[in-house]
Amino acid sequence: MSFASRPAGAGGSQRLALAVIATSALMAVLDGSIVTVAMPSIQSHLGFSSAGLSWVVNSYQLAFGGLLLLAGRLGDLLGRKPVFLAGIALFVAASAVAGAANSPAMLVTARFGQGIGSAASSAVSLGILVTLFTEPRERAKALGVFAFTGAAGASIGQVLGGVLTDALSWHWIFMINIPIGLLTLAAAGKAIPADRGAGLRSGVDALGALLVTGGLMLAIYTVVGTATAGWASARTLGLGALSALLIAGFFGRQATAASPLMPLRILRSHGVAGGNAVQMLMIAAMFAFQIVVALDMQKVLGYDATRTGLAMLPAAVAIGAVALTVSARLIARFGARTVLVAGLVMLIGALALLLRMPTHAHYVPDLLPTMVLIAGGGLAMPAAAGLGMSGAREQDAGVVSGLYNTTQQIGAAFGAAVLSTLAAGRTAHLLRAGHDPADALSSGYHLAFTIGIALLVAALLVAVFGLRGAGAGAPEAAADADTAEAPRQSTSGLDLAPTA
Repeated sequence: MSFASRPAGAGGSQRLALAVIATSALMAVLDGSIVTVAMPSIQSHLGFSSAGLSWVVNSYQLAFGGLLLLAGRLGDLLGRKPVFLAGIALFVAASAVAGAANSPAMLVTARFGQGIGSAASSAVSLGILVTLFTEPRERAKALGVFAFTGAAGASIGQVLGGVLTDALSWHWIFMINIPIGLLTLAAAGKAIPADRGAGLRSGVDALGALLVTGGLMLAIYTVVGTATAGWASARTLGLGALSALLIAGFFGRQATAASPLMPLRILRSHGVAGGNAVQMLMIAAMFAFQIVVALDMQKVLGYDATRTGLAMLPAAVAIGAVALTVSARLIARFGARTVLVAGLVMLIGALALLLRMPTHAHYVPDLLPTMVLIAGGGLAMPAAAGLGMSGAREQDAGVVSGLYNTTQQIGAAFGAAVLSTLAAGRTAHLLRAGHDPADALSSGYHLAFTIGIALLVAALLVAVFGLRGAGAGAPEAAADADTAEAPRQSTSGLDLAPTA
């Protein structure tokens, strides 16, 4: 893949492109969280059953998480800019249908369409970013902005969803995407440099695409269904085994395919493999903060949805302050691995503080310290993203970007299912034993915090022992160094040699 008009030295164009990519990422994250506070209103207006209501969220997650890897590869073949633009356009169209929905089926179908659009734009976003920002410090700054939008999106979504639903109606949580999406689409056409993919003539691994898309969708479907079916049910075990079989078949296919969907050589990079593993564990753990703390505020402390979102905003501000101001300088000076370790230690400390939170907590002494210390995410997320995209060649940047976003979604789904299920189980056990409901809920949430800490410790161990030599800022060796012609590499390890 080659860029026809990379704006070398055009800082304004690069900043506009970064704003476009960040806005796209923000919309994708917002759409996953903004709907949660509007669920009761949607149920009453459209007549959803209690079981069917969950598909307003699940349909989006299925399409988004299941199609990221395929969308990333299509970006490498067709060009990342066309795939990005197509994704934004589909997202806007699906948002219009969702906003006009007058039946459960119409809304669920539109949400699935939104997930497809988000998958297309999100899958290639990091690939565009790392080919646009080739200087290490500038790339680190760009990754900081990208990480901040992801971290802030969930908190903003909770506040915005409550405000729009209360002031207007639930329809506007989807309609608001239309003007924002159209502006993003127009700006992207000008700011993102044109690129030419390898072309479909180089081969499309159709079987691999079917295996990985089916396996990932089935895995996410299985995980989100554990809330009702349980982890040990025949449904969960059977579908889980089938999804594992499909994903194993996908990896077997990649080892033999002439034009694999995901070349396995990208996993030989310690940065790519380790960065993705750390991110998956970190995102799963942070469910204990982003969702469980919000549940604690509403169900135990009595906050409404808007107040809960506002109470969570200091965390987004803290992450943004670190990600946008100091993370790039620290990564440039100490290396991504060192900064990642420091960020994970801060996150462990943030969740550890929650373990001392009493049942009837007060915001300033009991919750605000965690909101400040969660700024460690502003260090860990840009560093993990830089490592997760390292070692990739330009012609693989789309699929590596798709892989990184895929592990993010798997981590989110896994964290949501595991922590919520175990917390609910502990609460139910204590209620049966005659404990006070508030104490029982608080104890369940404390279990979720403990599991979150364990997941972060596992991520820390991967960073310390699995990423040695991968985060000093030096390029990693090419995964297939036996190619006939040595490519020119950037300081990040991303091959920027133009290809036909």
